[in-house]
Amino acid sequence: MADLLSMSQSQYQRRESGEIHIFEDQWFRIAKFLEKDVEDIHEEDTDCTINQYFDNVAGNYIGSNNNYCNVPEFLLENQYEYIKFLKQKIADLEEKLNQKKI
Repeated sequence: MADLLSMSQSQYQRRESGEIHIFEDQWFRIAKFLEKDVEDIHEEDTDCTINQYFDNVAGNYIGSNNNYCNVPEFLLENQYEYIKFLKQKIADLEEKLNQKKI
């Protein structure tokens, strides 16, 4: 299947596991190869998108798409540590600034 889609086995495996989005043209090639309709094999990314519909003051329709994607935990931890570092740096600079004012 990876050869059919002109990609490496690891790239195909990430698509198959849901880590990477499968594009529409890839769904068509897979369906053709399997001799199936796209609708029979296509999987919606419903767990990644939440649609919110609400009316504004004028009563008009407004649609909003919020996309939620999985971020590896180690990246989040790195960002939390960096935020903590920046907050400490800000506190240190504010303390120095207050000392100079006195």
